[in-house]
Amino acid sequence: MAENIFLFVPNLIGYGRILLALISFYYMPTNYIVAAVCYLFSGFLDAFDGHAARILNQSTKLGGMLDMLTDRCGTMCLLLTLSAFYPQYVFFFQISVALDISCHWLHLHTSLLEGRTSHKAAAANPNMILQIYYTSRPVLFLMCAGNEFFYASLYLLNFIEGPTLLFGIGLWRFLAYILFPVAVFKTVLALMQGYYAAINLANIDSEERAKGN
Repeated sequence: MAENIFLFVPNLIGYGRILLALISFYYMPTNYIVAAVCYLFSGFLDAFDGHAARILNQSTKLGGMLDMLTDRCGTMCLLLTLSAFYPQYVFFFQISVALDISCHWLHLHTSLLEGRTSHKAAAANPNMILQIYYTSRPVLFLMCAGNEFFYASLYLLNFIEGPTLLFGIGLWRFLAYILFPVAVFKTVLALMQGYYAAINLANIDSEERAKGN
């Protein structure tokens, strides 16, 4: 009897992430508590679907795609909301979304054309910084979590300052300040992904044209 890929535990977790993200999107303009809890919990579950896939031997291409699309769409929708809250920074949010989606897609698609099983493999990332980013789980987690918490802090800051810390600064403003470099570096990594993916894709074109001549 054939396995039902759609009912694999990691994929069920993925459906839960999508549901939580949708609830978060609905409440983002009006109820910051529900929106923030659902958004962050959806992101928190991201650490469990891959772990479950490895333990249960249920790694699938469907699960990987659900995971990636949930991450990209979640961040994109949060940035759309931030564009409404902070219209003076719309251009920067637009650039962040455009680079995140386009460079990640280019990197993933090029890796597939090269015949690689994963865009996270060391061979798919010739730059040492990208290799560390993708092969070190602590680094990958801290970078992704820091980036998400930066945008989440900006979101919460639109409603409240949060608990007061030293010098009278609120928690969410403090987190936004200290996590801003992480968000900037994450954008730099996206640019690096796109740059090397474009070079690799051009090499594929050159090889195909050489074979055709």
